[in-house]
Amino acid sequence: MSPAGRGRRRRLSRSGEFERVYRDGTSHANRYVVGYAFARRDEIEREPRLGVSVSRKVGGAVERNAVKRTLRDSFWRLAEDLPEGHDYVLVARPPLSELLEREGAEGVEGAIRETLAKATGGSV
Repeated sequence: MSPAGRGRRRRLSRSGEFERVYRDGTSHANRYVVGYAFARRDEIEREPRLGVSVSRKVGGAVERNAVKRTLRDSFWRLAEDLPEGHDYVLVARPPLSELLEREGAEGVEGAIRETLAKATGGSV
């Protein structure tokens, strides 16, 4: 399914959803991104859901939106290798925009893969 066809259902959008992942989930960070993973227990929906946070320290609005788009696209390319029934939050660190410029989406995907593998306790 294309990223545009995923719909809002597979996104975290409410602050309470983000808070739950931050508070009760596991996390791991590298220089470029912090990845949080939270296993949903009581929900029927098994597909992963994603939330993205990119602060103003990363850059202006245009740069932040490009980083968010790349984070989402890279995450969904990895999603089939992730455990089912989890919520994920990716928090961009300021050097991520440099990585995106230098290595493109492949570099960002590698940074996400590293953090989520450690946050979920498996391989991604």
